Amino acid sequence: MTDTPVQFTSLGDVAARQLANATKTVPQMTSVSPRWLVHCLEWMPVEAGILRVNKVKNEDRVAVGCSGRDERQLPQTFVDYEPNPREYMLCAVNTVVEVHTRVSDLYSSPHSQIGEQLRLSIEVIKEQQESQLINSEEYGLLSNVVPSQRIRSNNGLPTPDAMDSLIAKCWKEPGFFLAHPDTIAAFGRECTRRGVPPATITMFGSPFLTWRGIPIVPSNKVPVIDGKSSILLMRVGQSRQGVIGLFQPNLPGEQSMGLSVRFMGINDKAIASYLVSLYCSLAILTDDAVAVLEDVDVTKFHAYA
Repeated sequence: MTDTPVQFTSLGDVAARQLANATKTVPQMTSVSPRWLVHCLEWMPVEAGILRVNKVKNEDRVAVGCSGRDERQLPQTFVDYEPNPREYMLCAVNTVVEVHTRVSDLYSSPHSQIGEQLRLSIEVIKEQQESQLINSEEYGLLSNVVPSQRIRSNNGLPTPDAMDSLIAKCWKEPGFFLAHPDTIAAFGRECTRRGVPPATITMFGSPFLTWRGIPIVPSNKVPVIDGKSSILLMRVGQSRQGVIGLFQPNLPGEQSMGLSVRFMGINDKAIASYLVSLYCSLAILTDDAVAVLEDVDVTKFHAYA
């Protein structure tokens, strides 16, 4: 009788994985963006949730004179104020996060189920915050630019000439442009086509295109509708009479600027609830603090491809 040789093989991948611990990431969310607008704004705490923007009335009636050596005839004047100044109210962006206690008790290693549910919900709320700062009909940038600060490009393209027109409208210490990434890409191609590629600077550890030394900040919250979008240019800060963000300080359960998380309890179905709230608004302190280039065509660059 002939002995049959024993065939030895190595341990396969499928069987070996049964003894291995996979390293797990936290949940990834594609919709999360850098939210540069929030970083670039100056933020003012509003203790009672209301900001009243007082303005001077009839500025051209404030009389001053150069009397030279004869000081006997000095003009008399006073500075009047608007009797009904605009008031800005903080708006809330909120949601309720619910997690079953069985899930949080049994499945919170290596990552906390409650912590991740709250983190992801806060990311969505902050994305909505930036969208409201731009698009809110009540206080958003696009809705509150006065008619005299609105312009259109001659041919609808995001050209260097159009950007210069924005600077002419908002020339007092301009802070940054704000545009959709597609609009910035179209502007970059227009500059390259004309032989004037825009310079790049680094802010917050990331590169930004510039025009005339002014950074162009991207935000996917600037709407693009039927291939048309807008480019904003703004001055920021209270001391510059510019654009400021508003937030509520000292909130119960405060996690960050204007953001709070509060435990609401556990119901009879063993579901724990957490209220996540963010209170914010935006104010344009003077009319010339913002200018907008409207109806910018972000598709026409294909004609030069």
